[in-house]
Amino acid sequence: MNRCDVCGNEYRNAFTLRTADGQELVFDSFECAIHRCAPACAHCGCKVIGHGIQAGEQVYCCAHCAQQSGVTSVADNADHALT
Repeated sequence: MNRCDVCGNEYRNAFTLRTADGQELVFDSFECAIHRCAPACAHCGCKVIGHGIQAGEQVYCCAHCAQQSGVTSVADNADHALT
């Protein structure tokens, strides 16, 4: 059985995730994988599990958080896009 790298649970259905730099991590759930691997929003700190918004080296969960951090060229809704 494999042991989850986050919670330590031994689980026969654990899975391995390989990162871009070649590191292999073992998880027993997507929850643990998200906890360990997903970036945190540079403004509010929540885990970004979708595409998010990247501005320079910073990742944000939404346009609102990016705007609160000074990124002006993004919008959450295309009907309200900035021109």
